[in-house]
Amino acid sequence: MKSLLRLTFCFFLFSISVSSAQVFNPYYNGIVENVSASNILDDLTTLVDFGVKEPGTGAIENAKDWIINRYQTLGYTAVETQDFTVYGQTTSNIIVTKTGSVYPNTFLIIDGHYDTVNGPGANDNGSGTVLILELARLLKDVDTEYSIKFIHFSGEEEGLIGSEFYVNNTVIPENLDIKLVLNIDQVGGVAGMNNNTIVCERDESPPNYNNAASAQATQEMANAFGLYSSLQTEISYAYGSDYVPFENNGEVITGLYENNESPYTHGPNDIIENMDPNYVFEVTKGTLGSALHFAVGREPLGVSENSFAENITVYPNPSNGKFTVKLNTLSEENIELTVFNILGKTVYTSSLNNATNAIDLSSLETGIYLGVFKSGKNLVTKKIVLN
Repeated sequence: MKSLLRLTFCFFLFSISVSSAQVFNPYYNGIVENVSASNILDDLTTLVDFGVKEPGTGAIENAKDWIINRYQTLGYTAVETQDFTVYGQTTSNIIVTKTGSVYPNTFLIIDGHYDTVNGPGANDNGSGTVLILELARLLKDVDTEYSIKFIHFSGEEEGLIGSEFYVNNTVIPENLDIKLVLNIDQVGGVAGMNNNTIVCERDESPPNYNNAASAQATQEMANAFGLYSSLQTEISYAYGSDYVPFENNGEVITGLYENNESPYTHGPNDIIENMDPNYVFEVTKGTLGSALHFAVGREPLGVSENSFAENITVYPNPSNGKFTVKLNTLSEENIELTVFNILGKTVYTSSLNNATNAIDLSSLETGIYLGVFKSGKNLVTKKIVLN
């Protein structure tokens, strides 16, 4: 949801200034090239067909169930809902966590709202919703250093109620360590117009101490769009969407919004025919490149790292919680083991210095855990299953 008014002092980036640390990454580009226009359109068609997705309606409940099923079909297991009320009607945020391999307790949040008002919301914000789903599909099996939370908020159209609830009931009480919030709201463009520019939004509001970091992140995102999409970029200010509660809490935020603003939002004509699906495709490519940059996507293991991985054997796996870690070759440096649950929380640590090391996780709940083995510059992760 955005006002159609935008201040005139926004400026355009006619050329992309890429820092030495941010250059074209062939590995990232290989992932970006797998963005599927047909997936995006199919998902958007399904989402629009649910109808007007206002809190308390069957349409938004059906959309919620469908989004959850999409993640589960992709193989995500850390899928949560967070219920709250909007003017007496119960509705839900959807939170999906992908655990990072190096900084599992630090999160890149990629969010957008899935509720609509007075119409099916193809652009506002079906476009952002399906973009996030496509990112989740392509990032599922990519090793990222930082954890990612894909969040679909409800209650945005009623005043950012869902995101405010999440900040007050999760971010603040859990002291969530957030690297960056990337908000995606209304990125569908306008049918028949030249949709060749994406607006990259930065924090220009109090508190001011996080504004410089937001400006840097927003510039890096604009750089990524220059590297991985065909779109030009415009830098503007953040306002009126689900990053605001995070912004007010002092988090570093950035966001994406269409340059050609649709006249059809919040009404029955916010349909696919009045937007530009190819624009969503290009925005998705740039956003995926940005997400890989911010979460630090890691290429598959090289020779030395692969040797380190092959040196570690976990058995039995699955187990009842009691298992052995065998080190085929002992080195002078101990191997540090840290086990994380699927939400990225540390549940066990140990220093491994024997050829065989008995590990007891039987006090933990059954499920999937991530074991991170680190020795010097070498690091490898292994899935640990408790049944």
